[in-house]
Amino acid sequence: MTVSTITSGELLEALVDGLPEGSVITDRDLIESYRQDYARDPDAGVPLAVVRANSTEDVQAVMRWATAHRVPVVPRGAGSGLSGGATAVDGGIVLTTERMRGIEVDPVTRTAVVQPGLLNADVKKAVAAHGLWYPPDPSSFEMCSIGGNAATNAGGLCCVKYGVTTDYVLGLQVVLADGTAVRLGGPRLKDVAGLSLTKLFVGSEGTLGIITELTLRLIPAQPVQSTVVASFSSLQDAADAILAITRLLRPSMLEFMDSVAINAVEDELKMGLDRNAAALLVARSDAPGPYAANEAETMANVCRDNNATEVFSTDDPEEGEAFTVARRFAIPAVELKGDLLLEDVGVPLPQLAALVNGIANIAAKREVMVSVIAHAGDGNTHPLIVYNAADKAMTERAHIAFGEIMDLAISLGGTITGEHGVGRLKKAWLPDYVGEDVMELTRKIKNALDPNAILNPGAII
Repeated sequence: MTVSTITSGELLEALVDGLPEGSVITDRDLIESYRQDYARDPDAGVPLAVVRANSTEDVQAVMRWATAHRVPVVPRGAGSGLSGGATAVDGGIVLTTERMRGIEVDPVTRTAVVQPGLLNADVKKAVAAHGLWYPPDPSSFEMCSIGGNAATNAGGLCCVKYGVTTDYVLGLQVVLADGTAVRLGGPRLKDVAGLSLTKLFVGSEGTLGIITELTLRLIPAQPVQSTVVASFSSLQDAADAILAITRLLRPSMLEFMDSVAINAVEDELKMGLDRNAAALLVARSDAPGPYAANEAETMANVCRDNNATEVFSTDDPEEGEAFTVARRFAIPAVELKGDLLLEDVGVPLPQLAALVNGIANIAAKREVMVSVIAHAGDGNTHPLIVYNAADKAMTERAHIAFGEIMDLAISLGGTITGEHGVGRLKKAWLPDYVGEDVMELTRKIKNALDPNAILNPGAII
């Protein structure tokens, strides 16, 4: 029997036979919940089946079967991605690692060996029991998986000081397209033997291999933080304060919310935020001992010097955390105003004001609401385009604005994605950003590791 004459039923039978009972989902209603990630790509396909892997061996079995029958496989973590990186394709397999949730912590080497389905919050909790901390902290840390974080090289609120996911991945186990499982790196803080293949797979969005285990670097528990919250009547004043703060010190957090986000959060949380403010900064210091309070005072004075209308400082952990929660809640709060197109553009810090003001101009021109929140300390912004999906004309304007914001970021020397990945929603802009020579190099790497183009086809390239 040739591959071309095998029916879908026979294909599935061969897949089911090679996996533990209950691993393969074919029920149409259950499959529906796996077709899209949080980006809700309207072009999501209908997969042949969903496989819930329990082990590296399960993933290997799927990839051997997929290679033999030329069936595309879309890896999926928790489905919290925001760029369509886990969008299903017609006739393919969605391979979810959500059941792979093991963790082993070694407090002596300050490392943890983690399976990809474990949530970021669960990793933090497990290592905290040993007095340790895993710093990368996306706003969605309570619902995003470690495997997905690695696949997109996720960042978060603390990355201005502590770095992003790749800075904490010491080793990986990866299943390649043909089912081969390879180990890269390991629990060594210094290791430069051979090519830096571990880094190659972090951020590859499941297009080069499927991560089935991670060795993570941990650090001592974060000290108690001091928090500064400042309101501004103009975006420029807020941007000037951000630049002044980062010239003087490295805060553990420096976050920005515009007026739309401020009001959306205030609508829900009733915290007493200034509804008339054009911008709000939430800054924190975790410097040791008394230095945190000193840095907080410095940041507060900088905000005052840059015309802040209100400045609030606190050393109380609960008070400070309340404002961090408010910042994390910004995207869900804005989403209550309508359908969202979520961006992830970043620029060099001196261009932050130009980006935010340019986005405001695009919003006015296209007659759509755009809220900007940002990891301001490293220039990574999240413009949130609010529209009504039932309004065809508005939807078209929203998508035009989506592209214009990426074009604007590129023109300012920035990037089309700082932490969410390219996925399917942004790949049209990738060639303009990296250039054709880099795109050709990317294709060569992809072709070498996935010659049949079955790993997450349609993502990135």
